[in-house]
Amino acid sequence: MKTLVVYYSYSGITKELAKLIAELTHGEERELIPLKPYSLTYHTAVKEVRQEMQRGYGPKLASGGEEVSEYDTIFIGSPNWLETFAPPVLTFLQTVDLSGKRLVPFCTHGGGGFGSMEEDIKRECPDSEVLPGLCLSASYDPEDVESWLIGNNWIKS
Repeated sequence: MKTLVVYYSYSGITKELAKLIAELTHGEERELIPLKPYSLTYHTAVKEVRQEMQRGYGPKLASGGEEVSEYDTIFIGSPNWLETFAPPVLTFLQTVDLSGKRLVPFCTHGGGGFGSMEEDIKRECPDSEVLPGLCLSASYDPEDVESWLIGNNWIKS
């Protein structure tokens, strides 16, 4: 079983979580990087994202959108942005063939939990198996990640 951990991270928090999941599962890691980066000013970035989401737009990716045929399980991570995943994740879900893959969502949030992220992934990937995910606040404990992975049989204790 070959594992990929693919993610988008704005502030670096989701990136750190993705790195930990990749390390613990011995998975490969892939960052989704939009061709045009979001503003470094948080409120401006939120405006940009809101406009993209209202249009159902996923930005072009500079990297991360490569095919995934060699992977069985793909952990898909994002910060919770406006109750769902970030638009670069939408691009990945819509442009990469994920048919028959096991998808495991994970997210970081500032209080909004998963929002509709799990349901939105299921809607975008009807030919994939979407498994229960991991949702952590920005101040997560790495031991919670390991416990979740062990509890779901992704790794051994």
